[in-house]
Formats: sequence, C-alpha cells, structure tokens
Amino acid sequence: MELLYVGLAALGAGLAVIGAAMGVGKIGGSAMDAIARQPEASGKIQTAMIIAAALVEGVALFGVVAALLGVLK
Repeated sequence: MELLYVGLAALGAGLAVIGAAMGVGKIGGSAMDAIARQPEASGKIQTAMIIAAALVEGVALFGVVAALLGVLK
C-alpha cells in the first residue's frame, strides 16, 4: 500500500510540473505576441509576464511540496 502512495505522489508532482510548464509557455507566447503588436509597451508587458510566470511557478512548487508531504507524513 505504501508503494501506491509513493506512485500517486509522484504522479501528482509530475502533473504539477507539467501544468506549470504549460502555463509558463502560454504566458511567454502571449507576451511575445503582445510585444510584436505593440513594441513600445514591451517593458510593461515583460514585467507583467515575469510576475505571472513567478506566480505559476509558485503554485507548481506548492503542488510538488504537497505531493511530497503526502508521502513523507
């Protein structure tokens, strides 16, 4: 039964990382589109992109830590 919990935790951590990668990719792609359309606003767009990417990565880290805590309890 212990192996099942480890496997589920690994699956949960993997899904969190995949979701974060997809989110950051979408943020980056949308920011590049926005900068291509309005190059004069690139500073504001880049700042917002970095903040949004950091928030997505924070949520992914939380997901990984929660999955690991489920195993190490």
